Order: sequence, then structure tokens, then C-alpha cells
Amino acid sequence: MEFKHVSVLLEECLEALNIKEGGIYVDCTLGGAGHTREILKRLKNGRLIGIDQDQDALSNARVLLKDYDNVTLVHSNFESIKGILAETAPSGVDGILMDLGVSSYQLDEGERGFSYMKDAPLDMRMNREEALSAYEVVNSYSLEELTRIIRDYGEEKFAKRIAQFILKAREGKPVETTGELVEIIKAAIPAKARREGPHPAKRTFQAIRIEVNRELSILHQTVLDAVEALKPEGRLAIITFHSLEDRIVKNTYRELMDPCTCPKNMPCICGKVPTVKVLTKKPIVPGDTEIDENPRSRSAKLRVLEKL
Repeated sequence: MEFKHVSVLLEECLEALNIKEGGIYVDCTLGGAGHTREILKRLKNGRLIGIDQDQDALSNARVLLKDYDNVTLVHSNFESIKGILAETAPSGVDGILMDLGVSSYQLDEGERGFSYMKDAPLDMRMNREEALSAYEVVNSYSLEELTRIIRDYGEEKFAKRIAQFILKAREGKPVETTGELVEIIKAAIPAKARREGPHPAKRTFQAIRIEVNRELSILHQTVLDAVEALKPEGRLAIITFHSLEDRIVKNTYRELMDPCTCPKNMPCICGKVPTVKVLTKKPIVPGDTEIDENPRSRSAKLRVLEKL
């Protein structure tokens, strides 16, 4: 299957990065390489470093970007950005982009197990070399662990009941496919709640995917490491797709902009000074036209900072 992904907030990201023709830029989440290709079009003597943990994304990028000789592609999770840039851009970079969404390819490619709309083996690994998959989460986590991730990462009010139904189902045999898991979730959620709101499995699938790929646990430190790698006036642009990610990004930006730990009514003696200025007082969101053309962009939020 061709690796297709519609780049969200494309023009807004390009403007946010303030691309210099000779700059060094990093796309931490290559995906379908849409953002990457547009950044490269604006570089003359500059360079781009593209990172992705999904080998399918990298294979696709090698084809799409074959005409560019100023690209370095790296197979890794962006949590390793500090080490990657220490090797590839030790003097710092001018801009970093992170698109935290799951690509359309990953959702639509049945065998990856991300979608509750297609029956497939339980997987959900963005990097298929990792050991932990959705199968292990569903079949080996305790009642308490399953309840926690479904409640905290999926913001699902029926989290404990869903976890109980999963444990009951796996007593007979392991839960092996997304289709089996969807039926378990539907059985756990009361009929009235199933008829209202999004697909009944949406929140639980989101929660398991986040757990498998450690999407939230690595984000805070990754933002700090990214800012450290920026040159003065360098930009960091991050697109989030749900409130949990956005909260972490917003709070980390705030922490960098106002690091003083002294009581607010006292003179500062801690000596901590801002390292960034936040350029987006409110997040940038897609317009109606983009949402009509790409409904998956609906929940996207772009937050941008500049290194001082």
C-alpha cells in the first residue's frame, strides 16, 4: 500500500518555521514526507534531517525525496533527538517540526492494527522492531494497569468496565485481533452510550496506541531536548491532535518561557531566565476549508516557540 498522508496545517507550519535558504531543519516525524518536501523546496544551501520510527515511512521518503541530496534520513524515535543531532548537526539547527498525529497510512493499512474499523492482528507499533505491541498490552496487563491507561490516555469514563470485560474475555483465549477487541468494548459500554458520540472503541484504541508507542511519557523531555538543539532565533513547531498531548506541549513551553521558581510576590533569586518566547498565544487550528478537505485535521493544534 502506498504511504499516503495529508500534511496538516502545511502552510502554517512553513510560515512558523521561518525557513532560511541555508538553514538546517529537522522533521521529527517524517510520515508521508509532505511537510519535509515543502521545506526542502525552500532550501538552497540548507539541509534537512528527517526522523521516523516507522520503516515504511522511511522507505516512502527515500522514493519521494530521491531528487534531493541535502537530506539525512534517520530510523529512530524522536525521543533520541539529542543524540541524533549531536552527530548530524552539532552546531545546532534553525527549526524543528513535530507532527504528533498517526499517519493516514498507519490508520488505513489494515495489518498495522491501528484502526477499529478494520479487522487485523493487534499490533499498533509505529516501530515494528519494538517488543511491546497492543497484543501484549491487552493480554498481559493487569486490571489496574488497563484501567489506568484507558482512563488516563483515552479519557474513557467506562475504563474499568472495559478492562474487566477484556480480562474476562482473555480467560478463555488471548484476544488476537482488533475486531475481537472492538466487540469486547461494545459489550462493555452501555447501549445508550454506544449510540451517542464517537465510535465506542475510539478512546480505548487511542489509549492502547499511546501506551504501546509511549507517546505521552517521552514528550516533555523531547521538547526540552529539541529546544536545547535550536540555534538562537530557531523555531520549534509542534502539531498535536488530542488534549493530553497539547497540555504537555503547552505546559512545557510555559515552563521554558517562565522558569523562575521563586514565589510570585518575591524578587527572583533562583537566577532562572527564559530560554524561549512563545509565538502562539493561542494554538493555530485548521480552517473550515482544510477540515472539509481532510476531516482528520479537525483536532489539530499548532504551537510555536522561538529560542532566545
